[in-house]
Amino acid sequence: MEHETGLLIGRFQPFHRGHLHAVSYALNEVSRLLLGIGSSDRSREPSNPFTASERRSMILNSLDASARERVEIHEIPDVHNHMRWMETIREALPEFGIVFTNDGLTAGLYRREGTPVSGIPFLDRPHLSGTAVRERISSDSPWEHLVPPGTAGVVRQVVGAKGWPAEDSGRA
Repeated sequence: MEHETGLLIGRFQPFHRGHLHAVSYALNEVSRLLLGIGSSDRSREPSNPFTASERRSMILNSLDASARERVEIHEIPDVHNHMRWMETIREALPEFGIVFTNDGLTAGLYRREGTPVSGIPFLDRPHLSGTAVRERISSDSPWEHLVPPGTAGVVRQVVGAKGWPAEDSGRA
């Protein structure tokens, strides 16, 4: 493996099968994966219904034991300034040699500073996005097939205990 440690950041609202595919893809490329829970300071909003702790549980409950041994989860709050956001990540996380992302802005920021970036092949993108899953949950449409069983259990607990935020217009 060319890079020992990689970084993958997502909001994981909720952690769906596409995210699981991305983690598996990244783990085929690196020995250790830093998973950043983005917007970790936001929750109980239509676009960010789950807390960072709930998202951490979704991820850990969805990974097999060998993947859990190679993944470190870190919370990354919103900073609303791209350069400060990158500084926050550098200060809070261990060093990494590659960033896995399909986000053009994130890729451009890291490439500009010389960090290698790898895109991740999408898995059924029309159906596997956080927005699509949240819309299905909020409309009481079938959604469990879009998430790993570990995520489904956490979502059922949260929705049952807290209800669901109204109308969603957020990004994936």
